[in-house]
Amino acid sequence: MSTKKGPTSPSAENRSPEECLPSTSGFSSSKKPTSSSLSPAKENSGNISISESTIKHPNPVEPTPSKWISLNVGGKVFTTTLSTLLNKEPSSMLARMFAQEDAMCPSDKDGQGAYLIDRSSQYFEPILNYLRHGQLIFDGHLSPEGILEEAKFFGIEGLIPQLESLVQQQQAASMEDLPLTRRDVISALIKTSHMTELRFQGVNLAGADLRKLDLRHINFKYACLQRCNLSLANLNYCCLERADLSFANLEGAQLLSVKGLCANMEAANLQGCNFEDPSGVRSNLEGVNLKGACLENSNMAGVNLRVANLRNANLKNCNLRAAVLAGADLERCNLSGSDLQEANLRGANFKDAQLELMLTPLHMSQAIR
Repeated sequence: MSTKKGPTSPSAENRSPEECLPSTSGFSSSKKPTSSSLSPAKENSGNISISESTIKHPNPVEPTPSKWISLNVGGKVFTTTLSTLLNKEPSSMLARMFAQEDAMCPSDKDGQGAYLIDRSSQYFEPILNYLRHGQLIFDGHLSPEGILEEAKFFGIEGLIPQLESLVQQQQAASMEDLPLTRRDVISALIKTSHMTELRFQGVNLAGADLRKLDLRHINFKYACLQRCNLSLANLNYCCLERADLSFANLEGAQLLSVKGLCANMEAANLQGCNFEDPSGVRSNLEGVNLKGACLENSNMAGVNLRVANLRNANLKNCNLRAAVLAGADLERCNLSGSDLQEANLRGANFKDAQLELMLTPLHMSQAIR
């Protein structure tokens, strides 16, 4: 009896690899398909595809706050920490040079690895110290204007207002110390009544051009008139007590009854000046310093020059009648052709003085030494 056999399925050995794969339609599996099995790249090319999400990017290396950095500023090397450059002024150019998240790249390096910065080292040092401790400290010989320019360049915003204030104070102080000019003096003369005493006591008039001006009765006590041009000026009845007239030009000036007690007129030009007051009031120059001054052809009749310093002074052809020169130092003074009639020369020093062609001979009664 023969048995009818049904259709037999091909054996596993005879199956093709494609027939072994499960069908995607009408077939369920407890295993979830992997991403590699469903990858179109594998189906098309057989290559393994790695998605962008699986790529691991290396984390950026954050700068260490205590990292030491060398800066070569104008040829001088400064060593500081990264935290000093970043913390105090985070928006400054220096902070941006070394901040990791900023796009600004540091400058080139020198042979020792210091970053090169082409700026002034002496003005950079106060800025670096400010970043270190927050205080503006600099040597007296440095100009605040120079530090201000560097602060603006490096973008140190917290320091700029302080430096601008210092610069303004310095400019204001320098303006106060500036000497008055001819225009200033003329303006004061115009605004002041001739009946009112004009006071320039302690005023700085150094180098001022005051020639030919009417300066009568003005108080110049303690004033600075160094190298001032007072030629042909009218200084009658002025107070020049302890004023500084060194190297001033008073040629042809009128100095009647002037008060110049202990004034400094060293190397001044008083050639052709007139000191004699017709009313008989003496000009008082007691203790004045006329060392090296030129008084040639001046009329100094009756002038009080007691204990004055006239060393190396030129008194050639001067009228010194009845002048008081007691105790005066006339060493190496040129008195050629001068008139010393009735002059008081008691105790005066005439060592090496030139006394040729004098109109009146010196008498022993005048007790010169």
